[in-house]
Amino acid sequence: MGRFRIEAKWALIFSLMTLAWMVLEKVSGLHGKYIDYQYYLTNLFAIPAIAVMVLALKDKKQNFFHGNMSYLNGLITGIVLSLFIAILSPLTQWIISYVISPEYFPNVIKRSVELGYYKSVAEAEAFFNYKNFAIQSAIGALVMGILTTAIAMIFIRTKGSNK
Repeated sequence: MGRFRIEAKWALIFSLMTLAWMVLEKVSGLHGKYIDYQYYLTNLFAIPAIAVMVLALKDKKQNFFHGNMSYLNGLITGIVLSLFIAILSPLTQWIISYVISPEYFPNVIKRSVELGYYKSVAEAEAFFNYKNFAIQSAIGALVMGILTTAIAMIFIRTKGSNK
């Protein structure tokens, strides 16, 4: 586990940052009064998510590879980090769904039916539920983490490194 200690640390940081973001969304009313805006504003989460991924890659470069990290080493780091985040994501989503904002699913179900995004409550419930969001968050962590890493490593890699 020593080889992946930095990835585990940053996966935990990423999960805590995700929980803090959800608290911010809740206290700002995006899970209740201003739920119509949540769909759009939640996309701003990409900013701190990318920042945490970049900081993790830089940490690994500096403290594990001693400042000399190839694109491939960084890509592997990002994949492992993304896997750790994906493994933590069902727990993170459970905390969001049942502790931080248990009213989110009922509110978004009601509002999505009112706006006609779904024809019935049952149809909305089939999408807006813990199980579906836990799966989406795990898959999203893998896909977006690997994509972010693939792009970030173009800039973070040590130029001329062939490791």
